[in-house]
Amino acid sequence: MQTRLALAYAAGIYAAGVFVLVLVVVPLASVDAGTPVDHPSSTVTTGAGRGISLAQVLAGSAAALIVLVPVALAGGWFVAGRFLRPLRTITATARSISAGDLGRRLGLGAPADELTELGQTLDDLFARLQASFDAQRHFVANASHELRTPLAGLRTLLEVALADPGADADSLRAACREALALGEHQERLVRALLTLATSERGVARREPLDLARVVEGTLASRRDQAAESRIDLAEHLAPAMMDGDPKLVESLVANLVDNAIRHNHAGGHVNVTTRTAGTQAVLEVTNSGPVIPGDQIQRLFQPFQKLAADRQGRDGYGLGLAIVNAVAQAHHASLIANARADGGLNVTVEFPAPADAFGASTGLNGVR
Repeated sequence: MQTRLALAYAAGIYAAGVFVLVLVVVPLASVDAGTPVDHPSSTVTTGAGRGISLAQVLAGSAAALIVLVPVALAGGWFVAGRFLRPLRTITATARSISAGDLGRRLGLGAPADELTELGQTLDDLFARLQASFDAQRHFVANASHELRTPLAGLRTLLEVALADPGADADSLRAACREALALGEHQERLVRALLTLATSERGVARREPLDLARVVEGTLASRRDQAAESRIDLAEHLAPAMMDGDPKLVESLVANLVDNAIRHNHAGGHVNVTTRTAGTQAVLEVTNSGPVIPGDQIQRLFQPFQKLAADRQGRDGYGLGLAIVNAVAQAHHASLIANARADGGLNVTVEFPAPADAFGASTGLNGVR
């Protein structure tokens, strides 16, 4: 690369030298050609009175052009090296980062030019990659912990039952019931992880659907649960047509409603609304519940995140809102969450028009 650039720069320098010499020699040659034979003036007179003939000028020019060749090559090599130095820094840093040092950055600094801008763009990319890898490691660690806990409980339960020499049929049945409960816990967790993975993979198929009908079916299966928790479940459903994956959209609605019911209090309420705003299908879920600090909302939409002070001892894995966020991103939908002053959340999902949904844009609005 440096050799090619050096030759290109040297060619430019040499061409500039030839052009300057031509500007000097051609006028002298024209003057010499127009001078009468009996009035020789084919010499250039210096201040000392000595003359330089045109032939001497041409010979000197030829020598200068010969000397200019190595000078141009040296200058071109130097300029090419200076130009490629930031690129070498970028290459070395990228190689180091690919070897596992995700914390390194280019930090090209001044002067501000196109290469500096490229370096800043790559630094931003490396930062996002580091955050992505850290999030992945955090997710794997949390998933491993959540899966290990019921397995350890199941193992302990079976060991205690087997170690009891006086165990009768009733005690063994009780142990089996507890083992089934732990197995069901694991099954729900694995199902939630599978739903999250499917949502993050994206929308495999789209078809027209009415968001109001999806919500209606979900609420019908949750009314008994809400009644047992003494929570008022209200709905205001207007037709809201959209294009999307029915299973993923149903999963989004179910997790929003389950989250609103689970993290509520006796005598609380859940309001679910669907409507059409312009060309967008809008879903809004509002619930009462514990007061949530505004700076914690963004975190709750990440996997395995809970408000420990408010949600300890309750069912849930911290995956519900993460699934909602993943499904919204898969549909290029805008997800807006706000903490209510008197407790609870207000979550709005705005699904775009079909033309936008099928567009090539991948900019996601995320949680605001």
